[in-house]
Amino acid sequence: MAGIKFEQVWKRFAEVTVLKDLNIDIGDGEFLVLVGPSGCGKSTALRCLAGLEEISEGNIWIGDRVVNDVPPKDRDIAMVFQSYALYPHMSVYDNMAFGLKLRKVARQEIEQRVKEAAEMLSIGHLLDRKPKALSGGQRQRVALGRAIVRDPSVFLMDEPLSNLDAKLRVQTRAEISKLHQRLKTTFIYVTHDQTEALTMGTRIAVMRDGILQQLDTPQNLYDQPQNMFVAGFIGSPAMNFFEAKLEQANGGLAVVVGNEFVVPVPKSKATKIGSHIGKSVSFGIRPEDIHDADYIPRGVDENARLTTMVNVIEPMGSEVYAYIESSGKEFIGRLDPRTSARTGQHVEIVLNMDKMHLFDRETEKALV
Repeated sequence: MAGIKFEQVWKRFAEVTVLKDLNIDIGDGEFLVLVGPSGCGKSTALRCLAGLEEISEGNIWIGDRVVNDVPPKDRDIAMVFQSYALYPHMSVYDNMAFGLKLRKVARQEIEQRVKEAAEMLSIGHLLDRKPKALSGGQRQRVALGRAIVRDPSVFLMDEPLSNLDAKLRVQTRAEISKLHQRLKTTFIYVTHDQTEALTMGTRIAVMRDGILQQLDTPQNLYDQPQNMFVAGFIGSPAMNFFEAKLEQANGGLAVVVGNEFVVPVPKSKATKIGSHIGKSVSFGIRPEDIHDADYIPRGVDENARLTTMVNVIEPMGSEVYAYIESSGKEFIGRLDPRTSARTGQHVEIVLNMDKMHLFDRETEKALV
């Protein structure tokens, strides 16, 4: 097992800079997820770590050695790709054993490793089958098994679940998390799916345009995003944002979005943002912090009330997504399923301002 370190890593392709001064320290046995939109540099960072791309500047450490000039085969890593990359003419057993045979591992040890990995992944009964006789989920488990038998210091996974359907994705996601707990090896996982990131990672690195935006635990990313990009990327549905002003009202502070959209700021937060009175800010509130006034959860202050127009209702069973409008601004709330909100009607809502977010309009950095 080994820790990983990206130290001021840059990667350029001709005139295009894909990674910009990337610094990440990954602990031994950690499950780190690199997440971000397409083109943000997350897969390039993984390929640089694997040795499939040369870095332009900086150092990459695996354990206590710099591996900039170390060939991929000598980095003691195993990689699982989006495509399963199985040999179609080989059985499951031979696919899993192939890498060990190339390394001249003894036949008895190969057999033991393959069987142990197959049982771990519940594919022991499939060892004689060819890949064409397997489902997508089974093929992905074979690809995982091929990586496991090598017993590497680091597992690298590049969007391994994106070819699976929704149900299989959830199931395989849980299997990978169990695998990490069992092996206690360093895992680095790349995805654009923030749900995968939140549910699997011990820490998450959010990237944008080759720049690391925030590196933190899933809960801290959700509760304390450092900028608007992280706030909008983490959470589903995404956080609602409004152009607003901070003004004094009724002896305190209020967020003013429009004539009808004025909500008080809790005293606990007002002391931190008093210097922004009269200034333009970006106000953020998550859909789950918007409640039907008739069904307010215990502990939520009822002062921040708005009367809104309902544009669209999406019943989800355990909750209702309501697309609502106030002062010409449409936003989304996740309401109690008992809500009486109906399309084309008015509904009174309460915003949980203890969970509010404020950002500087110019820098997009968090103020609260």
